Amino acid sequence: MPYPLTMRASSVNHPLQIPVMKYFALYLVACLFTVSLHADDAAIAQQLQALGGKVTIKDGIATQVTFNDCSKLAEPEFRAIGQLKKLKSLTLYNKCGGLNDSTIHHIAGLTELEFLGTDRIDVTDEGLKHLAKLKNLRTASFFHTSFGKKGFTGVGFGYLKDCPKLERMTVAGISMGDEGFAAIATITQLKDFSTWHTYQTEAGNAEIAKLPNLKTLKVGQRLPRAGAKAPSLSDASLPTLAKIKSLENLKIGEARFTADAILALKSLPNLKQLTIYGAFISDEDVAKVRKEMAGVKVVLEPLTEDQRKKLEMYLKE
Repeated sequence: MPYPLTMRASSVNHPLQIPVMKYFALYLVACLFTVSLHADDAAIAQQLQALGGKVTIKDGIATQVTFNDCSKLAEPEFRAIGQLKKLKSLTLYNKCGGLNDSTIHHIAGLTELEFLGTDRIDVTDEGLKHLAKLKNLRTASFFHTSFGKKGFTGVGFGYLKDCPKLERMTVAGISMGDEGFAAIATITQLKDFSTWHTYQTEAGNAEIAKLPNLKTLKVGQRLPRAGAKAPSLSDASLPTLAKIKSLENLKIGEARFTADAILALKSLPNLKQLTIYGAFISDEDVAKVRKEMAGVKVVLEPLTEDQRKKLEMYLKE
């Protein structure tokens, strides 16, 4: 017969009764602690929603936070976000300068975070080291990070090699050169990488080609700037990209291509789809590529007139 949980004077010292009471008390404390956590999540959700954020609550727990305008976020808000310990997805787009070296450590406490999307955060390379604590991070995107900021070169992305589950990453619209791509090349667990509008050169493509497990790759053109005469993506780039033997999907664009150069990609044994977007390439060359690479789905996303004008500016030497 099980021992009752009520405390009778005659049985309070029974050797089995005290453990049962102890465990029951611990259970009550755990329940109260969980309720408290849920209450905190709800309060933080209201705080963030008042500033334009969207918060997904499931079973009383905040799992997703999205801001499409971060201009009102400062240290108190990032501290509050850092208290959402079960958060899986965090999107911080547009004017997110409030996420900087002084506040990014709050984000590092989100140990269950799987997705991080950022735009215009204002960190140095050393500031990025805090993100190495996100051991469950699977997808990360960085748009317009610290553009022109002293202390940021992109080498700080190398800290993300300590995120063992990180498989998808995007860096775009960033004033980083080839040394940043050399750092990214150390994140050997990456399977999906996208980049465009940086300060890279052809040497950056060689760094990307070092990623041993890459299955999906998107590469666009570098930003035009003083002294950057040669494009970072052209026919000359394709033999380098052809070295990434693990590739299954490749998307290249914002460049001038010919069929004969693209056919270097025939050496990719696992390639299933090749997408050419916003590029100067003739219909005849596209037809030739499709014929010669019959086992690969070749997709063409034609130039719009606005894209044509911009591309002419990008490729002007």
